[in-house]
Amino acid sequence: MQVINSLIIMLAEMAPYILLGFLIAGLLHAFITPATFARHLSGRGFKSVVKAAAVGVPLPLCSCGVLPAAIAMRRGGASKAASTSFLIATPQTGVDSIAATASLLGPAFAVIRPVAALVTALFGGLAVGKTESGSEKAAAGTCSVDAAVAVEEEEHSKSFGAKLVSALRYGFVDLVGSIGGWLVVGLIIAALITVYVPADAFAVLGDRPLLAMLAVLIVAVPMYVCATGSIPIALSLMLKGLSPGTALVLLMAGPAANFASFALISREMGRRAASVYLASIIVGALAFGLAIDYLMPAHWFDVSARMAHGSCHPATIGWFPLACAALLTVLLVVALIRNHRHTHTHTTEMTTVYNIQGMNCPHCQATVTRAISAVEGVKSVEVSLSGKNATVEGNPVPEAVIAAVRAAGFDASLPA
Repeated sequence: MQVINSLIIMLAEMAPYILLGFLIAGLLHAFITPATFARHLSGRGFKSVVKAAAVGVPLPLCSCGVLPAAIAMRRGGASKAASTSFLIATPQTGVDSIAATASLLGPAFAVIRPVAALVTALFGGLAVGKTESGSEKAAAGTCSVDAAVAVEEEEHSKSFGAKLVSALRYGFVDLVGSIGGWLVVGLIIAALITVYVPADAFAVLGDRPLLAMLAVLIVAVPMYVCATGSIPIALSLMLKGLSPGTALVLLMAGPAANFASFALISREMGRRAASVYLASIIVGALAFGLAIDYLMPAHWFDVSARMAHGSCHPATIGWFPLACAALLTVLLVVALIRNHRHTHTHTTEMTTVYNIQGMNCPHCQATVTRAISAVEGVKSVEVSLSGKNATVEGNPVPEAVIAAVRAAGFDASLPA
């Protein structure tokens, strides 16, 4: 019962802000076209790095969802520096996670988190820019990427009413599907830590912030967790004694880096750029974490007082947060059902199944679907997120299908 109470309390605290963030994210998606982003983010030099970082901070894309977008930027003319800046800034935060951070961790965290993402992205982008050859040209665009962008541009040519419907669908269906699973996992982990981990479990690490940060980095870098899903975990660890700076390290490194992202960036932009990307995230997280613990007032980050009013029982929470929590729960349940529902396609001589690597959310699934659909000879395609495969009907050249998937930022292969 204590675990359930803890879940309800954290969900009610976050739900109003998360729903607002989803709405804003949907409006951004529906009313700002990909061509607008491409026009401002493509190019070389310091200005493109700054624009890429500034645009990436509010966008609600996870670390797997941002990869296809960044690769499309790169193939559309963006430099490695701008693409890296976008890759670092975008998954660390977004309008939804900024709002949720304010609700659970307070205004200081809500301000510092996007600032840290912006500064880290600028540092990483400029560092990659130093490694670029002055004569290097960005990779040429591919037909599959161009076709996928064309599909998105067609969506943005709709009327105002249709765009509004598209915004609501993206914010409260597609985006919930993208982060819903990770948000649920984060809430459950946080509730279990809150209830079952002793209050003094991290007392030793709490007195040694740098050691605690390094330990969190070892866990956070290889794992995958979205920017919003990491918030309740950070809160529960702080309530058990970890420093605010250590919590920020988790909030930065967890969403921004994982092994799959590193492998894809290495393939697309080279191992040197991928190494600078990873080092920038680690150094930035440590620098801002230490700054919080040693240079900023401790009362800015006191979460115990913020949670005290709702620590007794969910009945003490107001009706509006509970209503928002109920609505968010319904959206999460629907999204989880949609994510695990997949159509069974009968195999014929015109059907081929491809293994797809690198998909972690419905955004990835939609990107792969669009990329394959644009290949000549494809009649229909069914991409299974849970099965990590794509069933393609028609007579396309297999190499063209694999090339299209790789151009979109993922790996594809025929079954052995």
